[in-house]
Amino acid sequence: MKYYLIAGEASGDLHGSLLMQALSARDPQARFRFRGGEKMETVGGEKVCDYRDTAVMGIVEVIAKAGALKRSISTCMADIERWRPDVVILIDYPGFNLKIARFSHGMGFKVFYYIAPKVWASREGRVKQLQLYVDRLFVIFPFEVEWFRNRGIEPVYEGNPLVDHIDAVLAAAPSREEFLSGNGLDSRPVIALLPGSRLQEIKFLSQRFRALASDPKFADYQFVIAAAPGVDPAIYEKYFGGSSRRSSSQAVSGKRPECRIPVIYGQTYELLHFCSAAAVASGTASFEAAVIGAPQVVCYGMNPLTWRIAISILKVPYVSLANLIMGRLIFKELLQDACTPAAVADELLRLTSDSDYRDGMLQLYAALRQQVGPCGSATRIADAIKSSI
Repeated sequence: MKYYLIAGEASGDLHGSLLMQALSARDPQARFRFRGGEKMETVGGEKVCDYRDTAVMGIVEVIAKAGALKRSISTCMADIERWRPDVVILIDYPGFNLKIARFSHGMGFKVFYYIAPKVWASREGRVKQLQLYVDRLFVIFPFEVEWFRNRGIEPVYEGNPLVDHIDAVLAAAPSREEFLSGNGLDSRPVIALLPGSRLQEIKFLSQRFRALASDPKFADYQFVIAAAPGVDPAIYEKYFGGSSRRSSSQAVSGKRPECRIPVIYGQTYELLHFCSAAAVASGTASFEAAVIGAPQVVCYGMNPLTWRIAISILKVPYVSLANLIMGRLIFKELLQDACTPAAVADELLRLTSDSDYRDGMLQLYAALRQQVGPCGSATRIADAIKSSI
């Protein structure tokens, strides 16, 4: 089978790689051509475009790059027509992928959407496009099943493959002592900082996170930044003044500029596993932190104009996936103007000092894991895809 996959951001690259691994195990003749990142590239196949070349988020930012995006979409369409896959698998990234869905459907190719667009949060009108141009919709969050079913789409839900992936990574993790010493950290408790994977997210949170690192109330803690895949180390050096520490598998020669907050590459799950608390940009990372069991506060903000537009069209009570799945506020969300250095500091202090508050959050994390389904999700999804082609 020939599979053409399109991912537009770091989380999509991870989901795409997990799916490709499962498809390869089920289909020895599988051939992949894709737009994605390093994780998908590691699995194999032909990468025709790196997602970082077209990654953009926010209405204002999309308008600014409209010309480049239009050219990229046209190039992608021509490539699909030339390669003639058995199925086109679209991974989230709806602004780009829904246009590809329409084109691919019109050309007579099978179209599967994996990691459904978050139309339950905004732009519900896109449901019509899913009905018209997508042959099968695969979802990874339990609340999505009823939501799409009520709108005339019968989705496929086989659990969330991130749970298996997280468990596999942590099963091979070093001890806490080895993790700290291997990354040049001391024995103090760690507070993890995850500022996101997009430049506008990192820029927004940099001032807040730098203030935390210099706050005397946290003298007994050490702050560590988890680098997102695909982000240039120079970005962290510019906005956080932090030294970059790569895992042994990613070691590079030569000196790197020294900065105040250490930045760790390729070990986000381990950092979340060993930290006492975490400040996390909303998105897949906050869901991963919940599955791992890291007490967290979500911090998020963007261009003020983009934020005003976004908040006017959002239809959900929370922005974090874990909170949406549980239908309640498991952890606090500090968004835009509410995301001040003082507010983030207060919540981190509570997470590290109030054992009842912390334990209550961890109990809800355990309930979350029960809701997102049993192990073996990627294999079941691959089976469902093969049987639907």
